[in-house]
Amino acid sequence: MKIEAFQVEEWMNAYETKATYNIAETCVDSISLNELFRVVGANPSEFWERFSARRLTYGDIVGKAEFLQGVCSLYQTLSEGQIIPTHGAAGANHLLVSALVESGDHVVSVMPTYQQLYAIPRALEARVDILHLRKEDGYLPDLDALRSMVTEQTKLICINNPNNPTGALMKGDMLREIVEIARACGAYLHCDEVYRHLNQDDIYVESIADLYEKGISTSSMSKVFSLAGLRIGWIATQDAAARTACLSHRDYCHISSGLFDEEVSAIALANAGELLARNRTLIRENLLVLDAWVAQEPHISYVRPEAGTTALLEYDFDMDSFAFCTRLLEEHGALLTPGDCFEQPRSARIGYACKTEELTQGLEALHHFLQSL
Repeated sequence: MKIEAFQVEEWMNAYETKATYNIAETCVDSISLNELFRVVGANPSEFWERFSARRLTYGDIVGKAEFLQGVCSLYQTLSEGQIIPTHGAAGANHLLVSALVESGDHVVSVMPTYQQLYAIPRALEARVDILHLRKEDGYLPDLDALRSMVTEQTKLICINNPNNPTGALMKGDMLREIVEIARACGAYLHCDEVYRHLNQDDIYVESIADLYEKGISTSSMSKVFSLAGLRIGWIATQDAAARTACLSHRDYCHISSGLFDEEVSAIALANAGELLARNRTLIRENLLVLDAWVAQEPHISYVRPEAGTTALLEYDFDMDSFAFCTRLLEEHGALLTPGDCFEQPRSARIGYACKTEELTQGLEALHHFLQSL
């Protein structure tokens, strides 16, 4: 299978370790095991004594019960048997699309979004139509346009909520309209929900897996729970046929998740409230910093994100975004992600969920760079 270069990941692979100020990071400020145990009130000595005695055989093939219970707590209607553990959300997206989509199938995906959602179907020789999200719409989908794109042959609709890279948030009424569009043609509706629960306002936004019988949610421990190093995610769906297909493909590429990954994830999910409180506080305080900075920069504009950890900064210089971000890094040490990685020219994605000090220093470096142009 030939597949196009994964632009955002290749950029991060090449430059992430070279940054003085990494304001391209998309996870909420990552935590150590010691900090996790402190935040959730767990006893590290008890954990290490118990875990160190375990034989390092395969883990539970379908997932550790406590981990599955923790994932289910993030949804309203799902049971443990409706959760499939994967290798991060990236593994969940890849497994799901590969299991459902065949050559010649019709797929609709939004853009900008994480490239997996349209590049993998293309690699599988599906017919992929793109629903472009526009700044003038707040980067929310035009539902009339979506209705005009789907047909009785549409196999899969891919959306992303909250959106990466813009931070746009589809709320309940819009999600229900999208569900009705998918239901009318019998399509699966896949929503990458890796930033779900990180809202700027205290509102609850449902998962697509709770709203639609053929809705499929993918997510992970990486962004929301600050535990990307665990490399664990999941597929969640009520649809039995989708689960069967995913489990069949999973046997070829996954077998089971790591014992350690599921053990620590179960602890984190059992104490999700404490971690979410920490992380929501950080993203809300940091967005105030970013918002004030944007207001003072004459060459920068953006749609203020409603959720997630990222925003799309647009600039008015006649400069390719790869050149913009490369010069910024080389001359001032700050790392952003080129907007062209998302097919959004003259823009750059910023991750604002790092430590507040690093965000402030990175924005100061970006300010000096803008003054030099």
